[in-house]
Amino acid sequence: MVRRVIGELLITAAVAILLFQGWKIWLNDIIYGASQTNAAVELSETWELPSDGPVKNPSTDPGEPVVTETPDDADPFATIMIPSLGADYRKIVAEGVGHNVLNNAQLGIGHYPSTQLPGEKGNIVVASHRTAYGGAFHNVHQLQVGDNVYLETKDGWYKYVYRDTTYVLATQTEVLAPVPQAPGVAPTDSILTITTCNPFLSTAERIIVYTVFDSWYPRADGPPEEIAKLVKKSS
Repeated sequence: MVRRVIGELLITAAVAILLFQGWKIWLNDIIYGASQTNAAVELSETWELPSDGPVKNPSTDPGEPVVTETPDDADPFATIMIPSLGADYRKIVAEGVGHNVLNNAQLGIGHYPSTQLPGEKGNIVVASHRTAYGGAFHNVHQLQVGDNVYLETKDGWYKYVYRDTTYVLATQTEVLAPVPQAPGVAPTDSILTITTCNPFLSTAERIIVYTVFDSWYPRADGPPEEIAKLVKKSS
């Protein structure tokens, strides 16, 4: 009888601990997520805002995309917008993938320093948590063909289009190569690769989301129509 009571108490305690941890992670994501979104808006406001005047004809050649200057560690140099993950989805991208970036209440998404930067041919790779510390990439598994991803820098907006999702082990670092999964091959395209842990609440695997460069929008010409309201809302 005593053993059964003790056993039931231990089970109850274990369930309570699991529920508390789940609540803690959920609340943490809400608090950090809101803070990271606000920080992204504030960063964008430090850059020159697009005018309210006529936007350049989209059929006009905007020229070659500007290559982003190499940032310092933990330096926020871009924001990322993914409309299919929410009308207000907007986060900062900072240099580096250490805890000072990924566990940061204002940052949360990091750029692998060994990979390319916006405007370059090759593979731009960014990473974030799936859960905890804002869980910026919690729902990246939901991206579908036709979904767009935008990187905004002080120079303008880079549009990428979703292509594919794959799953790899954490040791398969060839996804960071200029041509993913093909080390040593010279790149001809610009790819934005989104990486995060998989499955939820585990670091056993990595989910890899590939998007391919589509268009470049210089800041002076104004943002792409799909995110224009979000950009001007923050101004």
